[in-house]
Amino acid sequence: MHLESEAPVSDPVIRVEGLTMAFGDTVVQRDIECAIPRTSIFAVIGGSGCGKSTLLRHMIGLETPRAGQIHRYGRDGGEPRFGVMFQQGALWSSMTLAENIETAVAFERQLPLEGARELARYKLALVGLARYADYYPAAISGGMRKRAAIARALALDPELVFLDEPSAGLDPLSAGALDDLILQLRDTLDTSIVLVTHELHSIFAIVDQALFLDAEHKTPAALGSPRWLAEDCPDNGVHRFMRRELTPSGAAA
Repeated sequence: MHLESEAPVSDPVIRVEGLTMAFGDTVVQRDIECAIPRTSIFAVIGGSGCGKSTLLRHMIGLETPRAGQIHRYGRDGGEPRFGVMFQQGALWSSMTLAENIETAVAFERQLPLEGARELARYKLALVGLARYADYYPAAISGGMRKRAAIARALALDPELVFLDEPSAGLDPLSAGALDDLILQLRDTLDTSIVLVTHELHSIFAIVDQALFLDAEHKTPAALGSPRWLAEDCPDNGVHRFMRRELTPSGAAA
């Protein structure tokens, strides 16, 4: 794997060591090595079918590695608190935005209903949805549903937030506003963010480091800043992806 720097990460929130992901006899990716710096925005990128969301699910703990280990480090020395925004938001359609958050808060923190309601409305205010607390998901736009899903991911004050394709399906203005929100949340809440994305604008606008998964060779090709991946990484496939150039066959990289 091509690296921008050989310097070790001194204070990681996640360290992945020799990870192989497989389903049955099918290997998705092998030999994944990376360390995610605390309070950074780290992206998993690559072409369709390379295993981006699968790696996210392994980091969360929803999938068991075929080989290797994933270590998560909380500030207190234990497991970090984390929140997740799944690719389609996964909001309960029969609940209002506030109720979607109240349910998680009341269950995990065992708060009385009034306390859970107050906290839910505060989290919605953080993402600019204070006026929409009593709306159902079907009554708001796709971008607002993404924001509501992020608010739910923040419900338990996580040290680490996982976002799966947060900008997918959004128009450019909505995607840009969501990028701004992610940066704001990282800076104000001192939270580490790991996201899966294929949106080049988002990658260059908000990401500190990105891991490129090679779908053909089923192993990571490069790890570094978006600018380094686009300009200086020696891997031609990474260059084509970061510049959206065509392969020799004429297909988009």
